[in-house]
Amino acid sequence: MRSIAKTPKNEAVRGAVHRHDHLSKDGMLERAFTFAFRGLVYAQIWEDPVVDMEALAITRDSHVMTIASGGCNMMSYLTADPARITVVDLNPAHIALNKMKLVAAKHLPDQAAFHRFFADADRADNLELYRTHIAPNLDADSRAYWEGRDILGRKRIGGFAKGFYRRGLLGNFIALAHFLAKLYGVDPREILAAKDMAEQQRIFDTRLKTVFDKRFIRWLVDQPASLFGLGIPPAQYESLASDDPQGMRAVLIERLRKLACDFPLKDNYFAWQAFNRGYDKTPDASVPPYLEAANFDTVRARADRVDVRHINMVHFLESQGAGSLDRYILLDAQDWMTDEQLTKLWSEITRTAKPGARVLFRTAAAPSLLPGRIPDVLLDQWEYRAEDSLDYTRRDRSAIYGGVHLYVLKA
Repeated sequence: MRSIAKTPKNEAVRGAVHRHDHLSKDGMLERAFTFAFRGLVYAQIWEDPVVDMEALAITRDSHVMTIASGGCNMMSYLTADPARITVVDLNPAHIALNKMKLVAAKHLPDQAAFHRFFADADRADNLELYRTHIAPNLDADSRAYWEGRDILGRKRIGGFAKGFYRRGLLGNFIALAHFLAKLYGVDPREILAAKDMAEQQRIFDTRLKTVFDKRFIRWLVDQPASLFGLGIPPAQYESLASDDPQGMRAVLIERLRKLACDFPLKDNYFAWQAFNRGYDKTPDASVPPYLEAANFDTVRARADRVDVRHINMVHFLESQGAGSLDRYILLDAQDWMTDEQLTKLWSEITRTAKPGARVLFRTAAAPSLLPGRIPDVLLDQWEYRAEDSLDYTRRDRSAIYGGVHLYVLKA
């Protein structure tokens, strides 16, 4: 494993993103994205784990491979009782976050402390929890990361005392979105006062949506770099923009409308993160499954089933035996890939898949990206669950993706 503390340039991410000459416009955008992606991107993962676990149908003998991101889903999958979970990621900050979550589950004194550390994530006494219970049990690289400093000179672990979900690339993007909205007289937190879904729709139509009519905002969303804060590289921006004939502005309005209006706010912690920049702190508020009180003992007891690796997922699969895995979660990583990379990935997935294996992924645009991009000899071994995929897309509370897609290995 590559040392987290010694990977400041994140060479693995460069290899995944860079497609064009560095002097071309596209090449410069790709390198700008790589620079932005060096540190923490997602303090919270933005894929709905409830939808994931239903689609994956995890069993007690399942070996799950998932991309780490912010680690919420990896932790939540433990409630489904898999035999093993292997977590991979190219971003060293995400690796450090996932490892800390596992250590915290095993070593914090109780559920209240665990919930306070990750659900509140803005209390000074969280630093004492870290020093006493987490730091002594962290591996050296992860501890060096958390006790090191970010680009602004702040100790990274200090985020848990001052608002961890306001940090990282996405946290900064949401902060900028709030700032711009307020410049036009709209506070995104207004929607959190809605009493029902009808009022959510009214506030969206009369307040939030109007920000997209402003000339500067229209110009801004047409710039690929404007969405780097969502972790969207240039190639994915192109795919996302093509999802609506009216362009990126229409896509963003529709995704925000779904987030704001399609689910009761009390049930959607993704909306709270977007509009409040942190979880709802009222009793019985919506949180990821791993933070629910009823799941704490289960998550703690099963935390040792997780193996976190700083590695490309294809390289991990190449190291595994034939028929050794049966659940694969690719997030939206395929949107970054060339046809050659997709073919290599699916060749390894198919080789390592047990009978009945399931692959779940998301795309910026609505359709599955696989037809026509990987050889038919590979794709024909998999059944695309089209109706199920449409249903999962509709029910994904994060609302930011055009499609959630499920493929099942044919018998």
